[in-house]
Amino acid sequence: MTVLKQPPSSKKAAPRRPPLTLSNPRMVAEHTPCTMHLSVLPPGLASKLFYSLEESSRDWQRNKWYLFDRLVESPHRTAFFVRKTDGVSDDETWHESAQYWYNGRKTDPPPVFSSEMEEACQIIERLVTQEIRQRPSRYPLEWAGGDTGSATDLLWRANVAASNRYEGRNESVGWHSDHLTYLGPYCTIASLSLGTRRLFSLRETIPSHEAEIRSAQTFNIPLPHNSLVIMHASCQERFKHSIPPQSAMDVYRPAHPRFPGGPIEPSNCRINITFRFYRPDFKPPTIPLCKCGIPTVLRPDMKNRSDGKKDKYWWTCFAGAQNDGKSCSMWKLLDVEAEGRGPTVESVTKSATSSTD
Repeated sequence: MTVLKQPPSSKKAAPRRPPLTLSNPRMVAEHTPCTMHLSVLPPGLASKLFYSLEESSRDWQRNKWYLFDRLVESPHRTAFFVRKTDGVSDDETWHESAQYWYNGRKTDPPPVFSSEMEEACQIIERLVTQEIRQRPSRYPLEWAGGDTGSATDLLWRANVAASNRYEGRNESVGWHSDHLTYLGPYCTIASLSLGTRRLFSLRETIPSHEAEIRSAQTFNIPLPHNSLVIMHASCQERFKHSIPPQSAMDVYRPAHPRFPGGPIEPSNCRINITFRFYRPDFKPPTIPLCKCGIPTVLRPDMKNRSDGKKDKYWWTCFAGAQNDGKSCSMWKLLDVEAEGRGPTVESVTKSATSSTD
């Protein structure tokens, strides 16, 4: 019986901590790898962008994927947009084959940024670059292309945008971290909120070797209209995020009417735009295929993190998006140098060091 019935493990998980509301930018920066910016766009531009996306989002689709051999549907509508160029060069052909693979499934060509989205994107690019410059250090596998050392360089570009519509208090999205397949390791994502105020929740994934000494804590960030959360490098590796259902919700009353001289129309809709930089060294033709014949997905090893220098990433089968949820269980370790990816902060630093030697 001592063999068949082992004694309970002596390891005890650390006690849970209650959720903490981060109500201002200082608290957000103190507790998370994020920064929060209020009134980020000119008020008129924020209103025009909200109205245009609120109208078009009525025809957006709900994502579908397989979960344990069962087809499920997201509780909110979503759409995908692509910029005219990749933000690094003037080549307009970069997305003709690339951007059609989203969430592991080939889709129709997405629309190009509208004029309002392009104007907002340029403002956000400069703000994100400013935030990156203020960080004391950068991670080795971050993208370093295009950085010539000039103060006017944009260290981060946005060439795609995933947009979500949350209508009412019950539409939501569960805990997840964004796929890094085309973003690469230690990416930066800028998330713009328009419309009614909703909670944005973050929860750290605790590494296995720390599970006994500390527990995960949930951070709730109330995001009002025209606010921006920048999820800096390491956020996708360390945290999962969600938009939870709410028991109550304020109705958004725009400061500007939809049409000049028209009435102010209250709304219970939140439009979220996540501006992302699809790295040139992670274009879809370079993404490994699994045994199912579909592109793999890049995931961080969240449970065995170390110091940000030796963390591992895995190319894994993504049959949950298609192939009826049947996985071939294929996986392999990402090797940035062997796969010819970069330039990264690490490779640029090594090159600079060797040239001075």
